[in-house]
Amino acid sequence: MDVLTIKTLKMKRIFSLMIVALISVPSFGQETRLLDTEVASVAVVANQIDIDYAQIALEKSENKEILDFANMMVKDHNAVIAQAVALVKKLDVDPKDNVVSQSLLEDAEKTKRKLKRTSKKKFDAVYIDNEVAYHKAVIGAVKNLLIPETENGELKELLSAVVPALEAHLGHAEMVQKNIKG
Repeated sequence: MDVLTIKTLKMKRIFSLMIVALISVPSFGQETRLLDTEVASVAVVANQIDIDYAQIALEKSENKEILDFANMMVKDHNAVIAQAVALVKKLDVDPKDNVVSQSLLEDAEKTKRKLKRTSKKKFDAVYIDNEVAYHKAVIGAVKNLLIPETENGELKELLSAVVPALEAHLGHAEMVQKNIKG
């Protein structure tokens, strides 16, 4: 298998895991919807996961592009978390932990272990490949699952407003990926 095929398979696997995590809430034969409090939890968890990945990059990488990208991930995703926290406080609700957020955290732990074990020589490529795949999966999940599941207009608006930033992150990650490979 060539490198492109392997990367495509990895991206499909990450996207599939994210989709499965987001729709695998036990339903006992019924369609199950995520409550807005659960959607808020998933949004916060997904942002925190990317911050965690960036923190590993800041510790391991010496590549300026990777470090700049990781710093942007920390700054931007912390800002989204702050917006989500402000909204749930305003609405006087608490994000509710759920099967989806727990599944995302479990998968993230595996990825963090992989990133930490990756040699410095290979780290930049592994990190940025993960960022490209992760942002594609998150964008798809937000657009196709979280926004449609959300009933509260303000939460739906916040999720919708985050999509362009995620798409910009993806574009930036793809540019860094090309530079790392080139």
